[in-house]
Amino acid sequence: MKKVLIVLDLNQRQIDMYKDPELELTFKKPSEVTPADLKEVNILVGNIPPAVVKEAPHLELINLNSAGYDNYLGNVSPNTKLCNCVGAFSPAVGEHILAMTFSLIRHFHLYRDKQNNKDWSDCGKIISVEGSTIAVFGLGDIGRSYARKVKALGAKKVIGIRRNIKDKPDYIDEMYALSDAEKAVADADIVVNVLPSAKETTSLFDKKLFSKMKKGAYFINVGRGNAMNQDDLLDALHSGQLSGAASDVFTPEPLPKDHPLWSEPKFLLTPHVAGWFFLDETKERIVRISSSNVKAFIHGEKLVNEVAH
Repeated sequence: MKKVLIVLDLNQRQIDMYKDPELELTFKKPSEVTPADLKEVNILVGNIPPAVVKEAPHLELINLNSAGYDNYLGNVSPNTKLCNCVGAFSPAVGEHILAMTFSLIRHFHLYRDKQNNKDWSDCGKIISVEGSTIAVFGLGDIGRSYARKVKALGAKKVIGIRRNIKDKPDYIDEMYALSDAEKAVADADIVVNVLPSAKETTSLFDKKLFSKMKKGAYFINVGRGNAMNQDDLLDALHSGQLSGAASDVFTPEPLPKDHPLWSEPKFLLTPHVAGWFFLDETKERIVRISSSNVKAFIHGEKLVNEVAH
């Protein structure tokens, strides 16, 4: 009998998806988990503070409820299998990026400011997704979802940037390796980052790369906060090199209240909400992935989304 701790707020139908005669299930909210709760746990589903994972000496499997896992590296025993929930977030995050795209290029964030000031004036020139060139850094589940959407909306050229450039989806017009980032952004009207955290992506979007972008381009970041140099981003907005930018992720988080990005008119900010549980389908997918993995694990079957660590 394996002891399973599930750190998700679930309804009865979702709870039933984890049930198996070989499992003893315990459900808790993240805020309720203590080190004592982890002493006998064999399987953990959900995200708890990474350092607390060390308090679980019998842990054999962790299935995170997130796509990101970098905070857990170094805190998880090499003998513990680690899985994430890649595939759960593409509807929510893909549409979040699309919403940011339209908000920026149609100046909705600026018009909201004007509404608050009762200012009946226009914000000038706009661009359209139709006929635009859009560069997407990261073609995982989320990046592909966004790329398909903008291609269907008539984007002239969709450029994909990732490590493996051999497998080109039919909705991607050009592929570049990450080492060719400067070439990839040169003609893009809109540049989107969906890359996970890695050594080579830290401060990838800095003064140099912003300067290689088409003057007046738009930049959107939903990958990781450390992928962009926030000071360089502000400089690019102030100089007019970028017409606008949006991000759902920052360094640090929460963004300090005195940070100038809060009050930058050309910048649209959301507080790391793109991929959380605000869309019911996101949690449904997490439950399907993690419950299948738990049962696969106890029956000696192949796991989905297993992460090497």
